[in-house]
Amino acid sequence: MSTAPPAHAPLAERLRPQTLGEVIGQQHLLGAGMALRIAFESGQPHSCILWGPPGTGKTTIARLMADAFDAQFITISAVLGGVKDIREAVEQAQVAQARGLRTIVFVDEVHRFNKSQQDAFLPHVESGLFTLIGATTENPSFEVNSALLSRAAVYVLQPLSEVDLQQIVQRAHAIDAVPAIEPAALDRLIAYADGDARRLLNTLETLAVAAGREQRAEVTDEWLLKVLGERMRRYDKGGEQFYDTISALHKAMRGSDPDATLYWFVRMLDGGVDPRYIARRMIRMAVEDVGLADPRALRMALDASEVYERLGSPEGELALGQCLVYLAVAPKSNAVYKAYNEARALVKRDGTRPVPLHLRNAPTKLMKDLGYGKDYRYAHDEEGGFAAGETYFPHGMAPQQFYRPVERGLEIRIADKLRELRARNRKPG
Repeated sequence: MSTAPPAHAPLAERLRPQTLGEVIGQQHLLGAGMALRIAFESGQPHSCILWGPPGTGKTTIARLMADAFDAQFITISAVLGGVKDIREAVEQAQVAQARGLRTIVFVDEVHRFNKSQQDAFLPHVESGLFTLIGATTENPSFEVNSALLSRAAVYVLQPLSEVDLQQIVQRAHAIDAVPAIEPAALDRLIAYADGDARRLLNTLETLAVAAGREQRAEVTDEWLLKVLGERMRRYDKGGEQFYDTISALHKAMRGSDPDATLYWFVRMLDGGVDPRYIARRMIRMAVEDVGLADPRALRMALDASEVYERLGSPEGELALGQCLVYLAVAPKSNAVYKAYNEARALVKRDGTRPVPLHLRNAPTKLMKDLGYGKDYRYAHDEEGGFAAGETYFPHGMAPQQFYRPVERGLEIRIADKLRELRARNRKPG
């Protein structure tokens, strides 16, 4: 079982929950009758993936699960570890099994392991040698092998709420780890933490050290800004300034001004914005504002995001900056964005029209007898791979034209192609 950490331990360790009842947040999983609570109370551990943003309690939950089942707890970092660490974990689990003990292997950032490393766990998970708990900040559907994913339950952890973060501050006060904090300073701290308990605790510890050095009895908002610098003043999560800045970045990119785009990008970084947020926004820009005028933009945005995940800050920020310059100078088109919204609006207000018989699949004889797939024209067998005059909309619906390519970039050629195909559709016979 876990023991209370010493008084000189980091604040995050001193406040780490020792029991399930002490966990703050994640009550959609840990509350009475909820999935993870039931798993704890079952008496039988099972392999799982804990998916959620940083500082939401993934490691804590894994440790508590090991305590609940009186199991040996082995930690592997997928960032630093490899097959050698997996092999050592297997050996330790075998020794524990011989003594009648269970083993839980916790893999932090499990998505960083490649396919062969993830596959190395499979036979031991299946044999029951150990229970695997993986933690990831990335969607496991994309980052974890399907074979491993099929053998593990996935639990989604949420960022901590403001109330949750306030409880953490109260617990820090209860053990006299931090001085009193005035309401305005507390609000700023909670906003800065952005749902991340680890960030909050590290910041509190920094403040406690500085307050002790200056023999301050209270953390004021003014002093907080002085100690933590401009970052706290500039990054006001959820505040008007934050949204104004991201709006300026997006509009400078849309306006094809690479210099202003870089300026607002650096302003956001300087203000403490998580570069991952900017990376996600860049992917949206590539789809919404560049679109098919330059389809390479989306791939570049995805690549830049991946590079940042691999390198982190500050090296990975250059990849984001390079992508933003590319997006700014790329030809722009919101034609697909507008077409998608028009199609959604039509479907929302229109009735549910049946699929025409000639477009239906006919895998059985009965369906063929009922006319499913009859008279369907296989486009590959037609001249130019195009079934001229065919219609693919429901019966009774006039052909719609949602997508209207602009005369910029690749969409110039797309527009020419569509004009040719529509002319063939109108040609008699």
